[in-house]
Amino acid sequence: MKTSHIIILVVIAAAFGIIVSMVGDFSSKETFDTAAKKPSKEYQIVAVLDTINHSMEYDPIQDPNRFVFYATDEAGKTQKVIFTGAKPQDFERSEKLTMTGKMDGSSFRCREILMKCPSKYNTDQIAIGT
Repeated sequence: MKTSHIIILVVIAAAFGIIVSMVGDFSSKETFDTAAKKPSKEYQIVAVLDTINHSMEYDPIQDPNRFVFYATDEAGKTQKVIFTGAKPQDFERSEKLTMTGKMDGSSFRCREILMKCPSKYNTDQIAIGT
């Protein structure tokens, strides 16, 4: 076997190993009900912030790594979410939240939040003036 063939096989094997390891790290996007059925498994839940019916709790002096809020998932269920970290900047302005975490009793323990903020390039905004 030529040296170039061996190098190509090693590169293909390494690429295959990387792809397989990455696929194992993906969490499935689910709802709060699905996460409640298997509290030991970590899920990604897409939701919107519920500030109409519930208020947010964050006191950086008492505990800067505890942020509590309520979110409504795509199935319409509202759940208490406890984020282990500081309150993200412009959190109230986010359109959607992708939260990674596990259920812990009656609340969702979130370790990571990705926010989808409104685009400043939307063309559907209308300026009203005199």
